[in-house]
Amino acid sequence: MIGPRWQISAGELFELLRPAAWALSTLLSACVLADTQRRRLPLYAMTAWTTGTLLLPLIILPIYLIARFALLKRDGQAQVGPTEIGPILPEPSQPVPTGPGPSRAWKILLPSLYTLSVLSLLALFFLHDYRSVDAHLARANQARLLNRREQTIREYRAALGLEDDAHTHNLLAEELAGAGLWDDALAEMRAAERGGEPDETIPYRIANLLDLLNRRKEATREYQNFLDTHLCTQSLPDPRCANALLRLQAKQ
Repeated sequence: MIGPRWQISAGELFELLRPAAWALSTLLSACVLADTQRRRLPLYAMTAWTTGTLLLPLIILPIYLIARFALLKRDGQAQVGPTEIGPILPEPSQPVPTGPGPSRAWKILLPSLYTLSVLSLLALFFLHDYRSVDAHLARANQARLLNRREQTIREYRAALGLEDDAHTHNLLAEELAGAGLWDDALAEMRAAERGGEPDETIPYRIANLLDLLNRRKEATREYQNFLDTHLCTQSLPDPRCANALLRLQAKQ
């Protein structure tokens, strides 16, 4: 039976398949480039077919193959098709004027250089994307949904290493508190508060952490700050306000 550590989400599967799909598109477009080069198509046609296959392989490649085989069939019928007059008579052979075509080495070199260049650019793009703030946050969200708390904390910290964001501090504090790392959670909660995180429950959560750390005087002040927020002064106060008031009265 596959354990939890081998579970993979749809988002993770997509992230694994995306580079492979682009690599396959690159190889298919390189084959189209080699074929158009061999058939001596104009430069604009080579560029259009190759780029189209790279960007939209499921659409452009079938169109290219249909057009290619249709032209081959038409040319074959024009050369060896039957006539109503009688058997085809041999015609004197005449040289077909052709321009200088690409050398054999260039036919191999151009698609190879194209493939290497595109794959290198794709590798740089995916490496940069993998290390971006959004990628770290996306992986943290996936790990949180799969209850992988250590990975969630690691990804949130990596995101904060790239960009100091109050909301990310708040999310990290929640995970650290759930893991029992109360000192670290308190530090992250304070950072979220200093950064201007609009979550009005932060004073209440800070007070709970201070209670767990036996810092009751500081907790009292935070409970009072929470009772002064809009969540507790509105006509229908948040249920946590009653709990904060009880905690505050118990400390007096």
